[in-house]
Amino acid sequence: KIKEQLIETIQTHLNLSYKDALKKSINLLKEVGIENAEKRIEDYPHQFSGGMRQRVVIALAISCEPDLIIADEPTTALDVSIQFQILELLKKLTKKRNLGVIIITHDMGVIAETTNKVIVMRHGIIVEQGNTKDLLTNPKSTEALSLVTSVPPTNKKIDRFKLISPDGTEITSSSANLTKNIIKTWGLRENTNQKLLHLFHVTKIFDDSSLSISKKLVDEKIVKAVNDVSFELFEGETLGLVGESGSGKSTIAKIITGLIKPSKGEINYNNFSLYDSKRKYQITKSRGQIQMIFQDPYSSLNPRFKVKDIIAEPLKFFQKNMTKYDLNQNVFDLIDIVGMTRQSLDRYPHEFSGGQRQRISIARALATRPRLLICDEPTSALDVSIQAQILNLLKDIQDELHLTMLFISHDLPVIRQMCNRIVVLKNGIVCETNETEELFNNPIHEYTKELIRLMPKIESII
Repeated sequence: KIKEQLIETIQTHLNLSYKDALKKSINLLKEVGIENAEKRIEDYPHQFSGGMRQRVVIALAISCEPDLIIADEPTTALDVSIQFQILELLKKLTKKRNLGVIIITHDMGVIAETTNKVIVMRHGIIVEQGNTKDLLTNPKSTEALSLVTSVPPTNKKIDRFKLISPDGTEITSSSANLTKNIIKTWGLRENTNQKLLHLFHVTKIFDDSSLSISKKLVDEKIVKAVNDVSFELFEGETLGLVGESGSGKSTIAKIITGLIKPSKGEINYNNFSLYDSKRKYQITKSRGQIQMIFQDPYSSLNPRFKVKDIIAEPLKFFQKNMTKYDLNQNVFDLIDIVGMTRQSLDRYPHEFSGGQRQRISIARALATRPRLLICDEPTSALDVSIQAQILNLLKDIQDELHLTMLFISHDLPVIRQMCNRIVVLKNGIVCETNETEELFNNPIHEYTKELIRLMPKIESII
């Protein structure tokens, strides 16, 4: 229970009695904004949302009256509304308790809105430091310039993200030459603008039931993770799914790929239903045409496989008659497309950086020659310069191969740059669907307005 964790820390460092430590723990929970603290202190960590867990961690951090707090990526896994709350809490505590705070983050918007001074590091060395506004508006080092220029703008849409080379010059991003080999075997697709995917009134209900020994239902909590969701996805476009944690974004992706079954509704892909009357996924209807890029490539790639086997596995499954020569040639083409050397094919996932692992994930996803690529938070764990490279790569591949993409993220600036249209979700319900620029410039739903208002903006200081 969080009670034991708080009390143990307080007693160890402040030498208080159990009763006094308990009282202090409850007051700390109240201070960090946890309602009904007297009851919630008896709960376990898994009973709290991500934002609430972070508040408990902050309570632990300030429990021994420190002069300094080190916040290591405190909001990376949180959606924009929860991120705003946590950052506001840190600012309030800093002022109230006269604390010093070191924030470690790769989110330049967070840096712009919460810090006074910035230190930029590379390979364990400080390359630049200074006043936040001065550094962000006039970076001196190549590393700082690369970070600042890679940030997705929040106030306009751009064609490609800027990339800066080690000598400080801008890199032009294009995978056109890389894709020419695979087009020979894949075939050049036309952007027909036909409806590729259609969700009709899709609902997913999770039953959280506790049973007695006699298996009689004692308590039942029904959660509608997805509630009567309908939207269309047209060939060649990128549709964004955006919303806070628990809004149903990833559940929708899992329903489309057959990882979980819908409770109600229908999903049509290329004019065929993906589920039969018994809610069984019709994998023969898609045959590898729907692929997914996951949030964490380290978890989604088999650590026991070399890269060549990771990429070849789906090819072997879906094209059983492929010769060894053609298999190897396809693997070479795919690793070329994602901008990695062929020497990397004989290495294991743990030997690569996060950005390189995500490139391998993209190569594997492309192996079956999909028409629809589902990207579930594909860059949330990457710093802005690596994020820019991966997003440019996805744009280049889409342009060359005319892929259709469903792009899931809680990062609104990224969504703005990547998507043609956006679906906004809250508590499993569609709040708003619109063209990207229209949605950002003239949001209709109050929740959409709130999300846009709360997103950290580097432009606030530049």
